[in-house]
Amino acid sequence: MNLGQPTRRPARESVVPMINVVFLLLIFFLMSAQIVPPEPIDVTPPEASVEAPAEGQRILFIAPDGMLAMGDLRGEAVFGGLAAMEDLIAGEPLLIRADKTLEAGKLAALLPRLAEVGVRRVKLVSVAR
Repeated sequence: MNLGQPTRRPARESVVPMINVVFLLLIFFLMSAQIVPPEPIDVTPPEASVEAPAEGQRILFIAPDGMLAMGDLRGEAVFGGLAAMEDLIAGEPLLIRADKTLEAGKLAALLPRLAEVGVRRVKLVSVAR
């Protein structure tokens, strides 16, 4: 009995190069993305007409009730953390992101305390209209 020559199947395309490209793209997007930690306090800054946004690395958050937060520090511990930051003493501005419902008197009372720990420059963060 002669069954003949079996038909050859066409060679399948390899998916390995496609998987490599997908992983390379995944690595590229993960490495190029800027991952920002969440804000410690939910704050809605006041609106203002600004020409240039405030720039800086250190941000002090102030809640409507006057609660202070900066990174992992809360309340009075913020002042101890600020005193240890030499870049703020050297002249880099401290960004203050205060809630728009915060009383101006509470913000004004905070400024002398910041000066006591060595902060010389502050910038108030606002939202552009």
